[in-house]
Amino acid sequence: MSPFQVVKDLEAAICAYTDAPYCVTVNSCTMALLLATKYHLMINRAPITVSCPKRTYVSVPMSIIHAGAKVKFRDEKWSGMYQLKPLPVWDSARYFTGGMYFAGTMMCVSFHATKILGDTQGGAILLDDEQAYKWLKRMRFDGRTEGVPPNKDSFTEIGYHCYMSPDVAARLLHKLSVLPVNNTPLPNDAYPDLSQFEVFK
Repeated sequence: MSPFQVVKDLEAAICAYTDAPYCVTVNSCTMALLLATKYHLMINRAPITVSCPKRTYVSVPMSIIHAGAKVKFRDEKWSGMYQLKPLPVWDSARYFTGGMYFAGTMMCVSFHATKILGDTQGGAILLDDEQAYKWLKRMRFDGRTEGVPPNKDSFTEIGYHCYMSPDVAARLLHKLSVLPVNNTPLPNDAYPDLSQFEVFK
């Protein structure tokens, strides 16, 4: 039996819990945001400036920049989740609850130890776009086609090495089985004003 079957089982369970048609697990919410942003930059085929709240976790604007966009900060009070405007990408690192998915979006969630469904690491992209789903699955696994040995595969894009490991998936699957259906957003951390840092100017 493939040890990665438990990753598929977790993704199916997350879909059932959140009402998302598709789920792509990765090793962090940071990578989920990077991949989701990169996908939309790819299909838009034009330079885009993406905005996020000035008080959020520092890896969010870094993910935007690594994906190839310029970052702009906005003054916004938020709770649980917020949009990476103008993209239909949402950072939901501090909120995970039953039926949370809403159509037409990529919702990025975190499974860090401090989160509602937490372990040592992990994240996921919730979405309803089959084409994007197939692309994201390749990108998280070095640009490889799932189930195809490297010597039989053809590589057409530069991927990332950020898949979720089976041991993390197994623990998260167990924890999800006893997670309440309704959860409130976690309180925000004491985030600094990221717009004041030279690295983002």
